[in-house]
Amino acid sequence: MAEKSAEHPPTREGGRGAAALIGGRYQVDFASPFAGAGGGMMAFVARDQQNVAAGLMALQIRPSAPARVHAIEHLSKSAIPGLLLPLAHGVALTPEGSEAGFVICGAPPGPSLAASPRVWGERELLECVLRPAAMVLDALATRGVTHRAIRPDNIFQGSAGEPVTLGAAWAGPPGSLQPALYEPPYVAMCHPAGRGDGVIADDIYALGVTLLTLALGRTPLAGLDDAAIIRRKLDLGSYAALVGEARLPAMIADLLRGMLAEDPIHRPPPQLYLDPSAARARRLAARPGRRAQRALKIADQPIWDARSLAYALARRPEEAVHLVRSHYLDHWLRRSLGDAVLAGRADDVVRQRSEFPPEDSRADATMTMRLIAVLDPLAPLCWRGVALWPDGLGGVLAEGMQENSELTAKIDDLVAAEAVAGWALMRPELCDATALRQTAQHHRMWQRIRGLGGGLARIAYALNPLQPCASPLLAGRWVARLADLLPALEAISQQPERRRGEPVDGHIAAFIAAHQDGRLSGDLGAFAGDAAGGEPQLASLRALSRLQVAHSAPLPGLAAWLVERAEPLTERWHNRARRADVLAQLRRLAQAGQLLPMLALFDDRNALATDAQGLKQALAAVAKIDAERAALRTASAERRRRATSIGHEIAVGSGMLALASSVGWLVFG
Repeated sequence: MAEKSAEHPPTREGGRGAAALIGGRYQVDFASPFAGAGGGMMAFVARDQQNVAAGLMALQIRPSAPARVHAIEHLSKSAIPGLLLPLAHGVALTPEGSEAGFVICGAPPGPSLAASPRVWGERELLECVLRPAAMVLDALATRGVTHRAIRPDNIFQGSAGEPVTLGAAWAGPPGSLQPALYEPPYVAMCHPAGRGDGVIADDIYALGVTLLTLALGRTPLAGLDDAAIIRRKLDLGSYAALVGEARLPAMIADLLRGMLAEDPIHRPPPQLYLDPSAARARRLAARPGRRAQRALKIADQPIWDARSLAYALARRPEEAVHLVRSHYLDHWLRRSLGDAVLAGRADDVVRQRSEFPPEDSRADATMTMRLIAVLDPLAPLCWRGVALWPDGLGGVLAEGMQENSELTAKIDDLVAAEAVAGWALMRPELCDATALRQTAQHHRMWQRIRGLGGGLARIAYALNPLQPCASPLLAGRWVARLADLLPALEAISQQPERRRGEPVDGHIAAFIAAHQDGRLSGDLGAFAGDAAGGEPQLASLRALSRLQVAHSAPLPGLAAWLVERAEPLTERWHNRARRADVLAQLRRLAQAGQLLPMLALFDDRNALATDAQGLKQALAAVAKIDAERAALRTASAERRRRATSIGHEIAVGSGMLALASSVGWLVFG
């Protein structure tokens, strides 16, 4: 990283002060990167201003990979020996001048177990790795938290013979950095950001693979890619796939059979591993999966069982449509696999698909999702080639919004189809179908909100409370709390080149709506013109003024920005003098930086009513004048007509008189 010390990082006008501390006490030392300590996350040495001797590190959060708020909230005040706990989270100014989010954790006591690969003995594995890790997992389980990042490069040891310490796993989505080797197949097949919190049995599985790696002194299945590892586990079972022909101590081998069980309910709980002999004695016989007499080939990969078929269809969903339309799926399930019950359940799914037009691609996606759930009840939700667990939706959305428009489009369709509800109904015995259906309905409701404040952004911010707002307006700033939004906008307002549009865009509106539990939905709906008087300028002012009351100090720069945008709205006052007075008041209030009085000017119903009444009276007076002028014009026309008529009559009379006089003269001479 940069050469400058974090004690004197660069500052910028309107930004957070250089001396701002995370949690009021922790400072990131950017000059001291902490290589190999973050379990795949970028890490730096951190300083505690209240305890300078404490060994700490700061894990940098990626904007597209939000930190785990549930884990941080439940563990930040805990004391769990053998675990690098989160102590605080917040924002620091990097040497480059931009803001970044960090999670402060304890520093590792020594190098990771992956730093010096070697073969570990049985006693050392049990005393230094298994028991300490089991104690940590048991403590996490009592707090309703999973670790989800157990692997050799995230486990640390001070010196040989000492108990190990589990590394941090809080600065990104759960399991997102785990190689497929250390995850059960139904987790490894998911999008890395969509693996969800999982259950403590998933940590037991990862711990089992770690024990195997240490016992062998090498990484099993080295050289295979993730897809090949998953296929091998599904085909042979995790234990057989990973151990193979390797010779292990009897105790370790027996423990691994339980820890690597395919079904999570068959893995012993962490408390049992405090006494390895008891864990070894706990054996749950798992029924082996049925294998087909003849392989089904998909993309040149032979498929021998239902779980492997489910995985193949999850990766290549178009194959499901082909197999159904060719009737080969039913033939293979009944004839080759010999499972009539499974074939019957698959037939039910196909019949439901037949109720929709053949060209309906969403119906195809729904059918494939249901087929996968039928073939492998342990499998995650699979939609158009993307696999995820429902509680991993937020992580996938966060990455999609930042980095992957194609992924976002698929998730948009997933939400619109309420796929989570449909998936849950296929496996009600393994999940809370009612709760997931309600969740899916809420997500679709937020998605269907038109205009700003809705859509996938609303869902993403609701599901990721620590995700920073992705608005382009806030580029270079880390705004993950409502309390930080207005100060950030105030700083931006000092840059005239960035004040060309509204201070509230789609991301900011969605961010506010998600963090306000919908209390500003009426104001935000005005952006789309749905609410009465739906001017976007007034909606911005209304939403931000309410935030200022709760979260911020005077904002003169932002107020001036809002006045610039709201100036056309003063046209609602028809009286020119009143309009000029309102504009002058707005500018005076902007100097004070208080938004609510500015809003009060626009919401002053009495003043607006008086202005409207004055307009009405003025229009009435104008109408009266126009009527009088019309009457005068009508009267003048009538007088001209009568004068013309009388003139004609006089002329005719005069002519008649002259004619009579002429006749009389001729007669009487």
